[in-house]
Amino acid sequence: MSPSEVHAAIKRCTAVRLFDSNSMSPNKKALEEFLVHGIKYCFPPDRGEITRGVPTIFAAPPLRDHFIQQEDLPPVWPHPEGDVKGYSFSPLYRTVPNAVMQDNILYMYLVLVDALRDGRAREKDIAAKELKKMLYGGE
Repeated sequence: MSPSEVHAAIKRCTAVRLFDSNSMSPNKKALEEFLVHGIKYCFPPDRGEITRGVPTIFAAPPLRDHFIQQEDLPPVWPHPEGDVKGYSFSPLYRTVPNAVMQDNILYMYLVLVDALRDGRAREKDIAAKELKKMLYGGE
């Protein structure tokens, strides 16, 4: 993302109280509420053709260990350097696959967000619990 896109996003998040500009940190309670209950309405995913990419939802950490590998193809963010064959699942932003290849923590957060966007009931439940652990550090 460009610096101007990041700046605009911070302004929007501050306006809706997802970010506290005084402490320069996210409002974790509001962020948790939005992700668990609202993101699926704002960012519904597009599912597409079979492709290579970066795995998400049940096929990626931290959710992968909670599920027995299914015989169905997993959801993947399309990427030419991806090492998993699956069905195309649109990321929140076009550069997500590149970013997560460089940042494992971002990858885990975005996998959880994808599960909240479009996972099955059990995936969503586990994703909400894992997200809370990550946000609050096991509090």
